[in-house]
Amino acid sequence: MNKIVFFVTGLDSGGIENYLLRFLKYKATSFLKIIVYCKGGNGGQLENEYLKIPNVQIIKNKLSFFNPIDYINLTKYFKQHHFDTVCDFTGNFAGPILWSAKQAGIKNRVAFYRGSTDHFEKTFLKSQYNSFVKRLTYKYASSILSNSQAAFDFFYSKRRQDNRFKVIYNGVDSKQFEVGNQNLRQALNIPNHAFVIGHTGRYNPAKNHRVIVEVAEKLIKMHNDIYFILCGNGVKENLKDKVKELEIDSNVRLFENRSDIPVFLNSMDAFFFPSITEGQPNALIEAMIMGLPFVASDIEPIKETVGKNSYLLNPNDINGFVFILEDFYLKNVKRNSTLRDQTIKKFDYKERFNELYYVLVK
Repeated sequence: MNKIVFFVTGLDSGGIENYLLRFLKYKATSFLKIIVYCKGGNGGQLENEYLKIPNVQIIKNKLSFFNPIDYINLTKYFKQHHFDTVCDFTGNFAGPILWSAKQAGIKNRVAFYRGSTDHFEKTFLKSQYNSFVKRLTYKYASSILSNSQAAFDFFYSKRRQDNRFKVIYNGVDSKQFEVGNQNLRQALNIPNHAFVIGHTGRYNPAKNHRVIVEVAEKLIKMHNDIYFILCGNGVKENLKDKVKELEIDSNVRLFENRSDIPVFLNSMDAFFFPSITEGQPNALIEAMIMGLPFVASDIEPIKETVGKNSYLLNPNDINGFVFILEDFYLKNVKRNSTLRDQTIKKFDYKERFNELYYVLVK
């Protein structure tokens, strides 16, 4: 039995937060004590779900990027509680936490990269700080994990053979997506005969909602029985005015974060995912588990996720996306059982979560 502390920025619904929640639901009883440390100082939408899990405690304490006192105090905290493992999910920014863990004598220090590129506006000072914390991460991590090879190729392109590096793909419990014929079309006032294209994901420049809306405008004005449904933190708030301005609001349904994603996905005929950057996209994996036909961007993490024979285009190829999605509509494409079965096998949650577990307890 181990005592472990996981570091995240906060607990609003997102890729990192949902991944850790799923892992803990599966493996929490294997640990003596679990601390989820929100170093941004805030909890979030998933906080109550975390607190339902045995052995889990949440700490909300903002850690400065620059103040060394915070990390001296963190070292004292580590020493006081005698943790066996520290795991930070913030990539390069794990560096100062892992330094503190090293000073406290914690032997198992894990950095987990969940994105495949940097996610900040590059300035001289930010770039210098990023390089500094990356060096700390590389020096003080006993294990360096990622959910894609693409991330290691970006962050450590010149790395030599190093057994600390390991790719662990996301794990998804496919049974949660067995919803039969349940769908939301009646509740969303969408005709049964309509062709529904969907997207799930928070509003963020990386998710490329601008292109989603432009593609939606073209398709809806070409075919009035095409509908779009989108959900995620900030989606409705940031897109409602644009959708109304383009006069497509009658065929577009916008929602904030939802707890019924399997049924939401089951209301779609196709999935559209033109992200500019990703780590490994849980949203796309979930759509594939449903067997949904999809078109996505041709970035490396998505190529790694979906394999060959998929419809992948440049993230800004609006006309290309329109062409493929209209072809789906005209051919009335159906769910793909082979896609579903292959995805379930590749991202089996027991196998993938056990891979992480063995790193955390070694």
